[in-house]
Amino acid sequence: MIIRRADEDTEAGVPASTELFEAMTKYNEELVKAGVMLDGAGLQPSVKGAKVRFTGGRPTVIDGPFTEAKELIAGYTMIEVDSLADAIEWVKKWPKLDGGGNVKIEIRQVAGPEDYGDEFTPELREREEKLFAELREKN
Repeated sequence: MIIRRADEDTEAGVPASTELFEAMTKYNEELVKAGVMLDGAGLQPSVKGAKVRFTGGRPTVIDGPFTEAKELIAGYTMIEVDSLADAIEWVKKWPKLDGGGNVKIEIRQVAGPEDYGDEFTPELREREEKLFAELREKN
């Protein structure tokens, strides 16, 4: 997962320029053409969101905006590549227009069933696979 960190502009809801939309579209087209893009989207500013914190199992809702923009996500791109090195190479091609050339990108590997050990039993894996199959059918 490629995570585009939020900044003052994304948190303020400043719309991207046509030039940036063009550059991002071109970047996404390259990912799709290479067969590595799975999904991606920009996110609304945190003022339109909420956090839910659980303490002792009880939820507390905290409405946005959130003060720590550096910890927020402005968007994401899901890719499937063979290695972290490959993901880094794709991120190096990120459009320079974004954030005036000053953006923070985080790369994280999505965990698979094999990463959870024996506690994630074959029965639980099967149930999860069925759920995601239903989801794919709906979409």
